[in-house]
Amino acid sequence: MPTATKSLMFLSSFVTSLGASIVICSILTTQEWVRSTLVISDTSSNGSVIITYGLFHGKSIQELNHGLAESDKNFEVLGTLNNSSPKTLHLVVILFLVLSLLTSLLSSGFTFYNTVSNPYQTFLGPMGVYTWSGLSASFIFITMVLFVVNTQSNHLSEELAQRLYPLYPAATHGGASHSYGYSFWLSLLVILLNVVTVVIIIFYQKARHQRKQEQKKPMEYAPRDGILF
Repeated sequence: MPTATKSLMFLSSFVTSLGASIVICSILTTQEWVRSTLVISDTSSNGSVIITYGLFHGKSIQELNHGLAESDKNFEVLGTLNNSSPKTLHLVVILFLVLSLLTSLLSSGFTFYNTVSNPYQTFLGPMGVYTWSGLSASFIFITMVLFVVNTQSNHLSEELAQRLYPLYPAATHGGASHSYGYSFWLSLLVILLNVVTVVIIIFYQKARHQRKQEQKKPMEYAPRDGILF
């Protein structure tokens, strides 16, 4: 059975690792990833289209200075996009986020297992926690980078606007501005929770190593005649 100190440390890591998994689930299900404002101007109307969306769902509204605006639209991101590079990259973003969730759950499982067992010299021990937490943080960082690239350079929002409002071709768009929402920035919290998970285990290992060294000192510095006796 593990010591009380080890159980407490790994239980703390389990809480932070499980917290990372819960946050990732929240990121997957909410639609406040980005808010894009696209300026529209043609002979009949001018104004802007505001699109707020996440990985799966979004909402679009028109704000026109003059002209007849269409009603607000709720849409599915993947269903709206055609078979284009923005859709492909968006699927890759979802894939990496799911991988981050899976590795975070594995980290949670490993930390919980270590609260009730002592698989210290195997991959089920601290090394496994380091691996899965590190992969989870790496995957979600890649997710953030790819989403920004898809939005800024691959014109994901513009592609959605063209599909939602076919009467306004790309030629009438006067530029776009993007503001990333809380769903996107929660990814940083996932990275932080994974780092905390690893740091807790590192502190435990250092304390364990120091305790072992202290246990060796009485024999190393014992009087020679006492040892011979």
